[in-house]
Order: sequence, then structure tokens, then C-alpha cells
Amino acid sequence: MPGHIIVCGEDALAIRIINELGDADIRTLQSPTGLADAEIHSARAIICASAEDSLNLEMALLARRANADVRVVARIGNPVLRQALNGDDGPGAILDVADLAAPSVLEALLGRTAHTIRVAAVDFVVSTAGAPVAGTLREIYGRLAPVAIVRGPNSTEAGEVLACPALDTHVEEGDLVTMIGSPGELAEHGMSVVAAAEATPLRPHKRVGFLDSVRAFHHDLNPMFYRALALALMLLIGSTILLRLTFQQPNMDWVDALSFATETLTTVGYGYFNFTLQATWLRLWGVVMMLSGITTNAILVAFVADVLLSRRMPQAASRQKVSHLRDHAVVVGLGSFGVRVVAMLKEAGHDVAVIEVDADSRYLSAAAELNVPVIFGDATLRPTLTAARVSQARAVAVLTENDMVNIETGLILQEMLDGTANLDPVGALPPIVLRIYDRELGAAVGHRLGFEHVRSTVDLATPWFIGAAMGLEVLGTFSVGQRSFMLGGVRVQASSEMDGIAMIGLSTRTRIIAVERHGGPVELHPHRDSHLQAGDTAYLVGPYRELLETLRRGQAHQGPN
Repeated sequence: MPGHIIVCGEDALAIRIINELGDADIRTLQSPTGLADAEIHSARAIICASAEDSLNLEMALLARRANADVRVVARIGNPVLRQALNGDDGPGAILDVADLAAPSVLEALLGRTAHTIRVAAVDFVVSTAGAPVAGTLREIYGRLAPVAIVRGPNSTEAGEVLACPALDTHVEEGDLVTMIGSPGELAEHGMSVVAAAEATPLRPHKRVGFLDSVRAFHHDLNPMFYRALALALMLLIGSTILLRLTFQQPNMDWVDALSFATETLTTVGYGYFNFTLQATWLRLWGVVMMLSGITTNAILVAFVADVLLSRRMPQAASRQKVSHLRDHAVVVGLGSFGVRVVAMLKEAGHDVAVIEVDADSRYLSAAAELNVPVIFGDATLRPTLTAARVSQARAVAVLTENDMVNIETGLILQEMLDGTANLDPVGALPPIVLRIYDRELGAAVGHRLGFEHVRSTVDLATPWFIGAAMGLEVLGTFSVGQRSFMLGGVRVQASSEMDGIAMIGLSTRTRIIAVERHGGPVELHPHRDSHLQAGDTAYLVGPYRELLETLRRGQAHQGPN
């Protein structure tokens, strides 16, 4: 049937997209060979959401060739491939999961309580703050648009998230309230309109860096190197003394003796002096010196080459560099997502240390370009975390691709940092951000195990893929508590469900923050009794499931689905 959607992939993202599309006509596909059977010629959209960039690229190109009008939405992590596909003039979007989800992790790491989203040429700020007093939202914040409430410790429902509550909703002092409005509106009600202050990173002096390199080299040398070096020095000193006292015709001073002994031990050849006219025993000693020199030189060179040519020296250098860090961020997992978070932290001016278990990670070169030290080891082991100085860190992000590893690492971090916090007069734990693919598991982990910052890349990215496939405008996603929210827009089409509807008739779980009238100015925070008309562009905020469904109501009926 016309108007169906094809979803390619079988990982967590593809499964989530299929589930969220609900009752839409969906065809699933795992191979490009099945495009014809999936009726690509009549499809409304194709979502290439496989974990493999190469497969998504092939799917996207073949789909576009088969149907120039199909909306192609492709997941591409490789920047080179993404740039190549961005030249496609057809409808659709090329999306990178890391780029979509990383801002939410960054906000949690840096303690940012406000971020800006541009809507219809107007900057809207989403800001979170504790309710200063008990009362209704209307009494405290006037007509500011509420996005969510996270019940605080003074509430009987501590931790519960209320999405898009009514202005008459009662809050207790200490409840976290997230509002959206213009910077002026938020500032008028005492809400933050700027990001939390960022600490100045510690920049070691160049001399310290040089000393660290020396210490790293010393630390990584085989202990036998020093025994071989001691033997070589003993031979050199002993031979110098012997030659000074016994060498005849001509006689030697101390410098001559040292130079001749060095030439003999290193077997580089002779200049003015040689053993030709010397006593037999001294000539034999010369042979012993040459053989001993060959042996000791070979041992010394082998040990030095082993360090210089192996990976141990850079690893030791990284540990030395980390030893100077404080108030830094620690990122566990150097995948595509981890390296994006690292890059954003560096752009924000923060020092970063990375923990990675795979010494052959393809992203090591990116870490080197960012001048970020990498600690190789298992993050579930305390010595590895200690080497990254987590006790001195301002925040830790655990971003490996294994949910169980992330949870285990998070629990160990809680134990380690809790002991540190008890020694701190403030007693506050630094933020621990966990990447959990599964939304339900993430919510359970956050509630049961006490993790405040759990982020699902799948949860944050899914709205962008669905919105792009349906022709909806997704402007931003963000997290409040353990829930993902979205801000998006839709142009109301004639004969759609939104054409002529009053604001009050929309979902109570979403909120219209602005309406761009056809040919007219932008109306902020429209009254609930006002109506939408065909040609208007409505901008809404809310939990992404409810918001996507609401935005779809603004589109004309596509025929049977």
C-alpha cells in the first residue's frame, strides 16, 4: 500500500523506531536485495538505522535510485560518508546518533541547568531549578510554560516526573521544576538563563610535561636495563683506569684513556691509539673489551627499542599526565559516542581523561589529536578508575556499548566516590552519567540503584529519525530526570486534525510554546482558547512519544496505513 515506511536494521535503535511508529504501515528490511519486495517505489520513507554505516549507505543510495521522491533517513556515524550523502538533494536527513545524544550527556556532566533552542527565529531557554517555596506553578512562575516537575525529597512521590503539568499543579519546596520561555521571561521569575559556571582547567607547565615523559620512560624500562647499564659503566671505568696506568708508547692522559676505552667497547674503530705495540695481556684485554661491549650494547639497545617501539611508553606517559589532573572529566569508553563527548568537553575548555579497554580502538587517533590521555584497562576494576583519578574528577561518564559493564562500573564508582564525599565538607557526589540503551532498564537502574543521570542514546535519537521520516521538524531533545523530551514543529495542513482545533483540544501531555501565523508574527505562549488554522506552524514541547503523535495530527491524511 502507498505511504508505507521501510525500516532497515535490527539493533536497539531500529527496534525502538519500529515500536514507536505504532500502527503505521511498516516494512522491515535487513538487506538491500529486499528493496523491491518492500515496494520501495511506493514507500513514503525509508529509515536506514543499522549499526553498520556501510549497510546504511548502500541502502540509502539504492533507495534513492529506485525512488527519487522517497524520504531517506540514514544513520551515518562516519563523517566522510555523512558529508558525501549530505549532497543528496532529495527529501530526508543524514543523522549521527552520537551528535544527537552527546549534548544531553554534556549537560549532565557540566551541571548545566539551562540550554537554548532556537524556535522560529526566537531563542527559547529550557531551564531547571528547585521550587523556592511551596505553591502552584501559576503562583510561583506566572504564565511561564512548565515542561516537567521532578518531585523532590519533601514530596511523598520523590523522584516522580510529571510531564507538561498544568499551571495549577502544586509543588513543594525543593521540587525540580523545568520551564521554557524567553531569556527575559525566565530571568523575571528567577530562573537561570545561562549554563552553570565552568571551572578553569589545569594546564601543566611544559617543564612538567617533559619531566612526565622522562618519568614515563623510566617507569616502563625493564629492570634488567639498569643492571646492563651498570655493567657497561663498570667496564668503561675499569678499562679507562687500566689503560691510563698501563698503556705505553705513547702514554695516555685520562681523556685519552676514556676516549680509547669508549672506542673499544663500542667497536667504532680506532684513531690515533691502537693495541699493536702493547703487551700481549693488554691486547687480550682489548679483545675482552670488544666482546663485552658488543654484548652490553646489544642488551641496552634491545631494552630501549622495546620501550620506544611498543605501546607501553605512551600508556605510561598517559598515566603520568593524568596524575596532574584535578577537576577534570573522566569518560569511560572511547567509541563513536565517547569520542564525541570528549570533543565537546575539550571545546568547553575542560581537561579530560579517558578509560578504554581496547588498545586497538579506531578512535585512539582522535583522542591523540585532542591531546587527551588514555588509560588502558578494565573500568570495572578499581585500580583502573584510581589511575584516572576519579576521586579528583568533577564528573564521570560511563559510555561503553555494554549496558551491564556500564551499570557495574557505575556501582563501583558510587562506592569509591561515596567514601570521598564523606571526607568532603560539602559531601556531594560528582555526577555519574550512565549510558543505557534500553529505556525501561535505564529507568529501573535510575530508580532502584540511585543513579540520577541515566541517558539512553536510543531514546534521545529516536525522535529525530521518526520526525525526519514523517516530514516533521525536530528542533531538539533533552532529558528531565529519567525521561526524554522533545521540542518540534509542524506546519498545519488543510483538512488535518489540527486544522481549526483549539489549543485546549491538544494532548494534555504536550504544550504549544509558539505559533507562527501564515504571513504574520510569531505568537508566544498562545492562549488555550486560540485556534490553529491551515498554514500555521505550531511549535510544541513534551515527552517525545506524545509529541510525535501530536505533530502527526497536523499533517494531511496520507491514505490507508
